[in-house]
Amino acid sequence: MALRTEFTGLFDIEHPIVLAPMGGVAGGALAAAVSEAGGLGLIGGGGGDGRLLDQECALLTARTEKPWGIGLLSWAIDLDTVRRTVARRPHAILLSFGDPTPFAAVVRESGIPLLVQVTTTDEAARALEAGADVLIAQGAEAGGHGGGRATLPFVPAVVDLAAGTPVLAAGGIADGRGLAAALVLGAAGALIGTRFEATHESLLSAEEAKAIIDARGGDTERNRIIDIARESPWPAEYTARTLRNRFLDEWAGRETELAADPLARQRYRAAAEQGDLDCAPIWAGENVDLIGSLESAADLVRRIGTHAEQVLRRAAAQCD
Repeated sequence: MALRTEFTGLFDIEHPIVLAPMGGVAGGALAAAVSEAGGLGLIGGGGGDGRLLDQECALLTARTEKPWGIGLLSWAIDLDTVRRTVARRPHAILLSFGDPTPFAAVVRESGIPLLVQVTTTDEAARALEAGADVLIAQGAEAGGHGGGRATLPFVPAVVDLAAGTPVLAAGGIADGRGLAAALVLGAAGALIGTRFEATHESLLSAEEAKAIIDARGGDTERNRIIDIARESPWPAEYTARTLRNRFLDEWAGRETELAADPLARQRYRAAAEQGDLDCAPIWAGENVDLIGSLESAADLVRRIGTHAEQVLRRAAAQCD
């Protein structure tokens, strides 16, 4: 039983699996491995740093001729950024966290499919009005920045609202069971982040990957402490899920105090720049319980796709 969906048909790919464009994680090597294995690899473009994208896109295109894409942060970009991204001729552009409306026309006029990640039904409605070709419904279980809705009820709500526009599920998905569940909820695939952090092709350090493998879901939390400490302009409505560490425990409930303490923020940045894991954030979702080893991204794509097929086949047999 092949997992053919409207999304796999749109990109002519084998598996309805998309690499989340995680900044500092999803570079050209990781995106290429996911695409080459039959998924859709997305480079984490963030605010559209040209030098970074030059490097990672060159690395990717040297390793695969299969479909790939670039993810951008809507709150951190301008029209010129989008035009430069379009000029790189990816097969997909994903806009996340912010209003995609100012940028949608440029992407759509290029003929490149526009993916928009949403965290509320209001955001989903706005993305549809902007002309999104695919919606990504991100639940709060996701690692990194996100919103406050749980994946299980949020995905079908977006599917109903989308009324035929393909929807991908995101947030807490790490194996074939999660992908199968997303398909049962009406999604056309899944966007997966944290599981791909613990891969050989990820940009994470060995120490960071080990911390993810060793962690459990209860070791993660959502907060704004890291963004305040690093003086990041991330919109306040998108909190960040990371592994807990000493710095987070020290400043829990003291966000206002931290914002008024430049010396504490300076000490944080100095320690984080040195890779001190008592301070530096490790972006991770609640699915870390399901991550037990460092693997190749290509093997993961194939295993998750095959596992999902098996899960759906067993479920169908039980219903006969």
